[in-house]
Amino acid sequence: MEKVVVIHRSHWEAEEADNAYYRSLTPEQRLDILLELTRPDEAQPRLERVYRIVELSQS
Repeated sequence: MEKVVVIHRSHWEAEEADNAYYRSLTPEQRLDILLELTRPDEAQPRLERVYRIVELSQS
């Protein structure tokens, strides 16, 4: 997938450009993008959850 940077003047303009781009794609191209984004072998590793139990001192 080729990465392209485009600068827009407003959020509305950026949203409209995104919508126009995805409308221009065929259903097969949209599906290819979905499959590329959800492919498990290229997923970033997640952070491990760490829990710490702290004893409160009685004073």
